Amino acid sequence: MSALIRRFLVLVVRLMVGARADWRGCAPDPRQRIYFANHNSHFDTVAIIAALPYELRRLTHPVAARDYWNRNAVLRWIAERGLRAVLIDRKPVRGEDPLGPAATVLEQGHSIIIFPEGTRGTGEEVGPFRAGLHRLATRFPEAEMIPVYLDNLQRILPKGSMLPVPVTCTARFGAPVRPEPGEERSAFLERARQAVLDLA
Repeated sequence: MSALIRRFLVLVVRLMVGARADWRGCAPDPRQRIYFANHNSHFDTVAIIAALPYELRRLTHPVAARDYWNRNAVLRWIAERGLRAVLIDRKPVRGEDPLGPAATVLEQGHSIIIFPEGTRGTGEEVGPFRAGLHRLATRFPEAEMIPVYLDNLQRILPKGSMLPVPVTCTARFGAPVRPEPGEERSAFLERARQAVLDLA
């Protein structure tokens, strides 16, 4: 049932926005990956899912904010049944690991999609990346870190908008990025952010 729901969502997104994939620095490969992207619209998650081939899509889980997707039964149903999303708390209880659910999925050998800015931007720039991306990169060195730049998504459903506008969007997938030996966290995060910007 969830597979049919996901296929329906993918079809709707492809009809609305195209969700074209542009593999610039890597090829579509079923190996374990952490896709990290800029975040401008509620369509971002589904656009990346729709851009992935089926064999990658079925092994990839978007990481999403629990406070947004748990707001009502419809959103929760879309997240859990349609997208098979990993829901995390952006304001976790002290002592809890907010990335614990994402780590569990990676431990099972699956891939994830994450938005390291932590919240949606305006589409005019890519904000600073949060530390969670570095923690995942060092904890799961076997997973390829793939930068993704989403083009035009901010025009479909920008922050504050309720009605989507059909346009064509592209998901550009870049070359893998990984922490260098001895590299400081801040340096890696800025380098990963730049890898996304270089795809713009």
